[in-house]
Amino acid sequence: MKRKLLTLLTVLMPVAAMADDKLSSGDTSWMIVATALVMLMTPAGLALFYGGLTRRKNVLNTIGMSLIAFAVGTLVWVLAGYSIAFGEGDIIGTGKLFLSGITDKSLSGTIPELLFVAFQGTFAAIAVAIAGGSMIERVKFSTFTIFAALWILVVYAPITHWAWGGGSTLNFGEMDFAGGTVVHINAGIAGLVVAAILGKRKGYGKVAIRPFSPILVVLGASLLWFGWFGFNAGSEVAADGVAANAFLVTNVAASLGVIGWLLMEYMMYKKATLVGGASGAVAGLVAITPASGSADMIGALIIGLVGGALGAFGVAKLKKMVNIDDSLDAFWVHGLVGIWGSIATALFVAPYLMADNYNMGAQIIKQLEAVGLTIVYSGIMTAVVYFVASLLTGGGRVDEETEQRGLDEAVHGEEAINL
Repeated sequence: MKRKLLTLLTVLMPVAAMADDKLSSGDTSWMIVATALVMLMTPAGLALFYGGLTRRKNVLNTIGMSLIAFAVGTLVWVLAGYSIAFGEGDIIGTGKLFLSGITDKSLSGTIPELLFVAFQGTFAAIAVAIAGGSMIERVKFSTFTIFAALWILVVYAPITHWAWGGGSTLNFGEMDFAGGTVVHINAGIAGLVVAAILGKRKGYGKVAIRPFSPILVVLGASLLWFGWFGFNAGSEVAADGVAANAFLVTNVAASLGVIGWLLMEYMMYKKATLVGGASGAVAGLVAITPASGSADMIGALIIGLVGGALGAFGVAKLKKMVNIDDSLDAFWVHGLVGIWGSIATALFVAPYLMADNYNMGAQIIKQLEAVGLTIVYSGIMTAVVYFVASLLTGGGRVDEETEQRGLDEAVHGEEAINL
């Protein structure tokens, strides 16, 4: 039986609990696992993926940025971020600072609200860690730490409220099941803005900048792929058929992302690299994220294939045209592919989830409005947040000697490999 449009949109958004909801042990068990899976994505999956892509002298600093993003992100999320994102309010949420009023008996749907807090907190942490990939090898560790805390509160949490938190004044009305706009477009734009402000790395475009370890890149991408099952299927906040659908299409789109990237890479260079294949998996995952609760297998095939090919083309061609040193291509893999995924969400709705009165054209407009508002707000406020963080740390960029020497030794007193 086809569902009404309201039901479809409800499926695509995490919602706060009603007073008469009942705890489901099955849903709770699944969400504990899903939360642990998403946690694995930042200090392990993304850290290794980014660490393998950077140069040897900056590997530990790059990994450390993912680690501190998760630690600081968790802190500010439970103190104020969750309240801004999921508290009561039209423009921003209020009333749940320091998790005020939330106890072990409080429910969000059929799971404990404390578990929902933890699950959503992992999203906030990985979003700012993704943005960090654009600025590595030249941003101060202290600047990034302060930036991460402020960005989650000023940029991430409000956008989350508009997409998922139920605000009536600013409500996207889009279909974003697991964070295509909230996480990936948001983080991609933020990374690109800070990269532009920081300026290019020394020698960028003049000397070869090769990945430290393609092996780590593949390992990191595999951990991201594994954790993404919790990211997407967990966003149903229940152990049901929609979660199973999200699980399946996530795997399909990631696989097709690998194929799409490698095909594009081969057409351009007559080579198919493992770094490219791993990046394609991430691109496919990004592309399917907003549609994972509404697309079927056929839709996932197309979304993933195009996402992988688009990511490869963006990194190889469009990045040179834009001429911003986005160190690890966060915008091209997350921002650009995320935009495709948001539009594709309206294009590929499974027949068994499509409402009788579903209007594809109207939904595409809503998707574009959400994308546009996210780009504008994230771009402007990210710049503000970066300048504040930079002011508090005496400038956001490391000095030339530190950059030349490498941030691992100069900042942390460590090396990735002790020979």
